[in-house]
Amino acid sequence: MKLFCAPIVCLLLAALLGGCSKTESENDLALQLRSDFLAMDGCSGTMDVTADYGQRVYEYTVSFSSTQKDGMTLVITAPEEVAGITATVENGQTFLKFDGVQLETGPLNADGLSPLDALPAFIAAMQSGYIAETGSEMLGETETLRLCCREPEKPAGEGLETVLWFDKAQKTLLRGELRSDGTTVVRCEFSAFIVTKSTTEKG
Repeated sequence: MKLFCAPIVCLLLAALLGGCSKTESENDLALQLRSDFLAMDGCSGTMDVTADYGQRVYEYTVSFSSTQKDGMTLVITAPEEVAGITATVENGQTFLKFDGVQLETGPLNADGLSPLDALPAFIAAMQSGYIAETGSEMLGETETLRLCCREPEKPAGEGLETVLWFDKAQKTLLRGELRSDGTTVVRCEFSAFIVTKSTTEKG
């Protein structure tokens, strides 16, 4: 047995060091992504939104764009019966524009969370949220960095959590979820997410 002790110890140390190195790499990428979001002027793209009200589940395709100056605009492009509904988010307030159609935007939980809060919540989490967890996860064939943001004093699965998946290679947002007490109430799958960085004008 003594002959195998040293190799076994070496293997264990290598595994531990490898795990530490991987965690450091994930944390470094998370900080880099936060820096990118802090430097952004806005974003644009397309997402498929699933809102779970318990007994009712709604699905939409939404295009969006935002700038610090003009706020955020979201336009529903599918399904056809609600296509064209436009929501604007300015200074934390949401306004809907529509013609003869109704969209379910009621609260998803006791705190008044609505589907329209999802994208602003994702951005806020990346800019200033407490990152409680980082890890690697495969989404299909894509290796992603998974981040979970929540209040520092809350344990996992309690309160509101924002979970985000980024393509490790491209550093782009692929999926975001809002979870209330461990239950996913909003999921957004991004087919495009483009960050526009702030530019400093030189006079």
